[in-house]
Amino acid sequence: MSEESDYSAGQIQVLEGLEAVRKRPAMYIGSTDSRGLHHLVYEVVDNSIDEALAGYCDSIDVSIHEDGSVTVSDDGRGIPVDTHEEYDRPALEVIMTVLHAGGKFDNKSYQVSGGLHGVGVSVVNALAERLEVEVKREGAVWTHAFERGEPQGDMERVRDMREGEENGTSIQFWPDTDIFDETEYKFSTLANRLRELAFLNSGVAITLDDERDEKYQSFEYEGGIREFVEYLNETKTPLHEDVIYFDDEERIDDGVVQVEVAMQATDELQGSIHAFANNINTREGGTHLTGFKTALTRVVNDYATDQGMLKDLDENLKGDDIREGLTAVISIKHPDPQFEGQTKTKLGNGEVRGVVESAMHENLDTYFEEHPDSAKQIVRKAVEAAKARKAAKKAEELTRRKSALDSTSLPGKLADCQTKDPKEAELFIVEGDSAGGSAKQGRNPEFQAILPLGGKILNVEKHRLDRVLENEEIRNMITALGTGVGDEFDADDVRYEKIIFMCDADVDGAHIRTLLLTLFYRYMRPLVEAGYVYAAQPPLYRIRYNGNTYDVMTEAEREKVVEEKCNGNPTQVQRFKGLGEMNPKQLWETTMNPENRVLKQITIEDAAAADKMFSVLMGDAVGPRKQFIKDHATEAEWVDI
Repeated sequence: MSEESDYSAGQIQVLEGLEAVRKRPAMYIGSTDSRGLHHLVYEVVDNSIDEALAGYCDSIDVSIHEDGSVTVSDDGRGIPVDTHEEYDRPALEVIMTVLHAGGKFDNKSYQVSGGLHGVGVSVVNALAERLEVEVKREGAVWTHAFERGEPQGDMERVRDMREGEENGTSIQFWPDTDIFDETEYKFSTLANRLRELAFLNSGVAITLDDERDEKYQSFEYEGGIREFVEYLNETKTPLHEDVIYFDDEERIDDGVVQVEVAMQATDELQGSIHAFANNINTREGGTHLTGFKTALTRVVNDYATDQGMLKDLDENLKGDDIREGLTAVISIKHPDPQFEGQTKTKLGNGEVRGVVESAMHENLDTYFEEHPDSAKQIVRKAVEAAKARKAAKKAEELTRRKSALDSTSLPGKLADCQTKDPKEAELFIVEGDSAGGSAKQGRNPEFQAILPLGGKILNVEKHRLDRVLENEEIRNMITALGTGVGDEFDADDVRYEKIIFMCDADVDGAHIRTLLLTLFYRYMRPLVEAGYVYAAQPPLYRIRYNGNTYDVMTEAEREKVVEEKCNGNPTQVQRFKGLGEMNPKQLWETTMNPENRVLKQITIEDAAAADKMFSVLMGDAVGPRKQFIKDHATEAEWVDI
């Protein structure tokens, strides 16, 4: 037997302490890209939020420093510094170096917590090149430093606390460049999450200070999730002036479940519903969201029936009818939430559905009785949506069900690939027939499929599904993808697990890419959440010198290459005005070849922020869109103007 095939006790590797985290970081923070990098900050901030939930913290300050480190400070009780009996070490050191060590497991120190797995701050410590802690507690200031999870010396008592100085914890850490693909924090990404936390925890003041370019924002919302709904509806037209809000609670075996709901109907066609459990954004929903939807449908139908508002419809309203244009935030606090894995994207507690359903039924019923005008506006909008749904079903019966979307034949414009394995298959959705022709000739037909777009597709933000399906380009995409759409959508039927938007690097190309993103976000969002959607990044310039070829994306990159690689005298500089100007070989080499191409994966870091952004960019309100362009024009990427 060869050494390679020998499998015995000697091959069993035991990872001690935080070594497991450094060996498999993605198991603990999801990834080592930008998302995982920002997750480090969230883990530390979550500890401060837990102090706020326990009633001991009023302010949290986050600072991004010029050296790439981040500091999170709060005015909570301070991490315990007394000796932990089992480990015979300061509790602070135990919390920082031992997985699953924390005060959140017995419901005594924390009645409600998001970081229930107890791996948060120790994982941050493991993945930090250096981490420094300062604790103000028990009349003194204590410090401790760590490098890649290892204590550097002992915890020190550095001085007495001054008169008026408050308890608290400050943690500064430098992400480990050996672990992370990138270590540059984005102000906007952190701001979105911190704003969300401030909405979910009324009265807690959170600041974000970026020392690199002197950016600063503060978040504090006494109105909590009511203000969250108002924020999401800033560019929309509400159907009733007030935000419907209630909070309730119910005792269970483990303690008390607190329920908060805020909602407001708008004249939009797209709904925006966000569910949270213990401040965790449960993107995949769960029992709290199910309870909300069930009760909402029942209460609205009961009220509409009592008021005789369904006579013309001859059927009850469906959940989708009622949720059209509805903005809602559901936030529950549970003493023992059961999340699916450390990523915490779906709530599984069975009893929560009944708790939320009961609270919704009682409180929304009361609201409708006390506010009949608002109730009738909500019902009228839902009835309008139901009529449109029924009309669409009849009108599209032949064209949609029997041809475009149920047909086994693929669109004529699609040049499909040979492989039938979705994991290997790529679909390029290409701007323009000319570029589509080049892409078909230049591609690798074994795994690359090409679908050209004749032009700009419909802006789906402004139209219901029946109108959306009248657009031939959209029907072709849906048929090519194989997922169906609307009630028939099934992400498991997708024919390609890489869907790549390939548009020109100009304003029109950016607009087409945004239209495509809106379509996928509104009607095929699970494909985006699964990480299947990408944007190709074609180069603007090709530079040749001394037998070498350089493709660059910007004028600044062009100048740098000319200066550094070509001694200021390039043999040739070719400017690509559009994809259609590239011959098949150039398109393959620069934009399609997996060895050379640059793809940007489309992700949804914050569903609420994404909802608001699509409303601003693609909705009816012109003012907010102009202001956004004015504020962010200098940040635009890949756009040649």
